[in-house]
Amino acid sequence: MYPGMQIKTVMVDDKEIQTCGEGYIVNRDQWSEGFVTAQAAIEGLELTDEHWDVVRFLRDFYEKHGAQAEVRKMVKHFKVEWGEERGNSRYLHRIFPRGGPQKQGNRLAGLLRTKGEH
Repeated sequence: MYPGMQIKTVMVDDKEIQTCGEGYIVNRDQWSEGFVTAQAAIEGLELTDEHWDVVRFLRDFYEKHGAQAEVRKMVKHFKVEWGEERGNSRYLHRIFPRGGPQKQGNRLAGLLRTKGEH
């Protein structure tokens, strides 16, 4: 899935879940909310309700469309949900400081790296 990348493990409910060296889950079927909590701790991210809203949005979007949400679609959605002050790209990048909602959010949501990521 991530050729040539280092494999790491994350402990989730006494199970080892494999991730690539960047923290993306290897087997998406092993994703759980416990994975979100464990991976966020590794990344030094203290989860809030807003983080969970984004993770759930990303997973729902992927399920409905078979593709990952672009940041502009996230902004459009969260502008309605949270209002102008927080429903913008700058705020989403502030709450996901390690790669923004498209990288860090997708990692936590158990989705794949987006095209163009290195």
